[in-house]
Amino acid sequence: MPYEKLKTIIKNSRNLCVFTGAGISCPSGIPDFRSADGLYHRETNFTFPPEQIISHSFFLQHTDMFYEFYKSAMLYPDAKPNAAHLYFAKLEADGKNVTVVTQNIDGLHQAAGSKNVVELHGSVHRNNCTICKKSFPLNYIARSRGVPLCDKCGGIVKPDVVLYEEPLDEAVIDRAVTAIEKADTLVVVGTSLVVYPAASFVRYFKGDNLVLINKSETSFDRYATLTFNEDVIRVVNKIE
Repeated sequence: MPYEKLKTIIKNSRNLCVFTGAGISCPSGIPDFRSADGLYHRETNFTFPPEQIISHSFFLQHTDMFYEFYKSAMLYPDAKPNAAHLYFAKLEADGKNVTVVTQNIDGLHQAAGSKNVVELHGSVHRNNCTICKKSFPLNYIARSRGVPLCDKCGGIVKPDVVLYEEPLDEAVIDRAVTAIEKADTLVVVGTSLVVYPAASFVRYFKGDNLVLINKSETSFDRYATLTFNEDVIRVVNKIE
């Protein structure tokens, strides 16, 4: 049975890397981007597409509209880690060497208890004044009216998330690539592997077992030791 094989692979893994995308957080009530029910396909009152709104240039030129969309569509302060987040955190807590490399900005891996997390696209939980660099938590942004302004100098506060047109942090890239290169097992969860450059990081994997858990097929399925085209919660429930 594939579930038993996956259970054995994870048990025997000495250096496990978990690469996650939006799909792992969907069971927590956070929508993904590209599925039929995803953020990019939802009807909104905005005249601009989401991809344009959450871009660097749009943030600079239309900060008020950026935040109207960002706060209504991308912030989920009440979201809780689900069984998948908790499962991978427990592996680490039980002594297994686990690194989570995530494309998500929701912070749910850390909320579940994972300590070794590489956030490729930043986090909604970190926000900084564009002038004096003072830091602010998620709730400061979520509860603000209009554009959040720094309570120290009055500058615009920007979320520490990678917007379209912005490059990934080189130090973060190095950490992610190193974790993938050193892993003997790579478990890819909840990502279609179409967002670059993040998706290209999977190519650095040189270990023994590549496991893909995603509702839809990916271009990497043919290279995988195991592929589960189903909900990650179902998989986790089978292997716990």
